[in-house]
Amino acid sequence: MQCKLMAAVLAAAIPLCASAQSSVTIYGVADAALAKEDTGAKDGRRTVVNSGNQSTSRIGFRGVEDLGNGLSAVFNLEAGVAIDSGKQDESLFGRRSVVGVKGGFGTVLLGREYTPIADVAGASDINGQGFYGSNLNSFGTDRLTRRISNSVNYKSNSMGGVVISAAYGLGETPVHEASKDLMGLAVEYKANNIYVGAGYHQIERLLSGDDREMIFGAGFTFGAFDIRGNYMVANPTGNNNTYKQANAGVSYTFGSNKIYTNLQQSKLDNGAKGNGFSLAYSYALSKRTNVYASYATIRNNDKAVFGINAAGANVTPPVTAFGSDPSAFSVGVRHAF
Repeated sequence: MQCKLMAAVLAAAIPLCASAQSSVTIYGVADAALAKEDTGAKDGRRTVVNSGNQSTSRIGFRGVEDLGNGLSAVFNLEAGVAIDSGKQDESLFGRRSVVGVKGGFGTVLLGREYTPIADVAGASDINGQGFYGSNLNSFGTDRLTRRISNSVNYKSNSMGGVVISAAYGLGETPVHEASKDLMGLAVEYKANNIYVGAGYHQIERLLSGDDREMIFGAGFTFGAFDIRGNYMVANPTGNNNTYKQANAGVSYTFGSNKIYTNLQQSKLDNGAKGNGFSLAYSYALSKRTNVYASYATIRNNDKAVFGINAAGANVTPPVTAFGSDPSAFSVGVRHAF
């Protein structure tokens, strides 16, 4: 009798166990390149092996558990890895570390996440924020914010191609200081080979006022051609320090080959201006592996020291080397797993 009762209990439990399905995926990118870099300043030339001249090398873990009734628990931990030295990033999972739930209402995540502006910037950069000459040089000190820690994030499901993203990052400072809180919002449209996106951030960096960051991006694909561009503004608290950058690029795919080119201009209110150009080529050896070559340069005026960035490298003149013109060339291999 006891055996029959146990069998009945186990039989009743089987459907409950089956409904709580879960999975964990290990993924990553290994990208390394031989590069010739020149800051444009005296003694600024060097030859290096870089990690990530197309995509930042990384390893990540993401998982999902079906909670039933259309609800799922999700997480993502992603760590940067330097292929050239084997070192990890300063923060182990500094690239992304989030956990949350998703369902018919969208997705809610807590932790360290990409900002709403970062989503638009990535989608509207012809280089995919990878090769030298990408728009990554618009992120950093007194410029735009790409990731936020201690954040609560929401992303809607697609509504006829429209996706809304919102974020609130807590600065976690004492009450008598500037909060360092970030509030962000972005609206994107993705449908019929068209992309349009806009984003806005407000940050209380100083008690005297708020920093503001803005982006507008767009893209259009027709046949083998893809056109992408964006306009970004970082307006920190204070006078005469607004940063602006514009990008316009096109790519062309033929067979296993792809060519990318981008024009870029960066400006500050103090008169600093830099005009950039980039060109890249990729050849797909398989769905996961490609080889590539990348070149970029910026021509700075006598008030500017703007640099060029790839996914895992940057070439920037010293802060006092006004008018220096940085450039870089690399050849590399990238494998995604």
